[in-house]
Amino acid sequence: MVYGVLRFINFVHGDVFMVGAYVGYYVGRLVPHHSLWGGLAVLAAAMIVCAALGMLIERLAYRRLRSSPTLNVLITAIGVSLLLENLSQYLCGATPRSFPELFPVATYHVGGVFVSSNQLVVIGVTLLLLFALRYIVLRTKLGTAMRALSLNPQAAALVGIDINFVISFTFALGSALAAAGGILYALNYPSIDPLMGVMPGLKAFVAAILGGIGNIPGAALGGLLLGTVETFVGGSQWSTYKDAIAFAILIIILLFRPAGLLGRFTVEKV
Repeated sequence: MVYGVLRFINFVHGDVFMVGAYVGYYVGRLVPHHSLWGGLAVLAAAMIVCAALGMLIERLAYRRLRSSPTLNVLITAIGVSLLLENLSQYLCGATPRSFPELFPVATYHVGGVFVSSNQLVVIGVTLLLLFALRYIVLRTKLGTAMRALSLNPQAAALVGIDINFVISFTFALGSALAAAGGILYALNYPSIDPLMGVMPGLKAFVAAILGGIGNIPGAALGGLLLGTVETFVGGSQWSTYKDAIAFAILIIILLFRPAGLLGRFTVEKV
């Protein structure tokens, strides 16, 4: 969404993902474990904190750089990313921590496949958030303002759209979703550390390009395809190369279909 509105890659996204997991870790120690409502409360708390963090990052780091060259924004994003990582190491320590079991845990046997309740929670919450995001972007006034800003910022400002508010809302929404991703990731890989968001952040970038960067259904499709490929590779003799294969997919997509699977080729006037 940030790319769709502002046309730059938000490399801080993976670190907001990490902050969401740490918020879930600390809040999760205060609520009852193995409780549906307790788990949802932790998820909501992480999303609220990271939404505020996203707005703060946009206000302090990105707002003055909107008219600057893309390279300036990229360097700033990398700087903010390193700041969050090192600040987390200073405040929380570099030692990995075990994530609490928030939701009731059970294992189901379906057609020869074992599925845990945490995996079902991930699927259910992801689908719910995707439909909610789709509704916000396509059916609300703020979503209409976001799409107008993406198409033509000058025209959007001329018709009375508050550019600063819409951009802040976009960062808040994206950061809240990153926090939800951090919680869902930590449920299934229950060890968190200050650098846990680096690789998922890079792979989210790969998934966005695979599906069509700036396209919400494309990003979801790209993430699903990338996860499926990694799962099959992880169960084969090439399991140690699954990260390399993920980035090889990125190179292939950029070579043969730079717009992504659902992206649109656009003609740019020069």
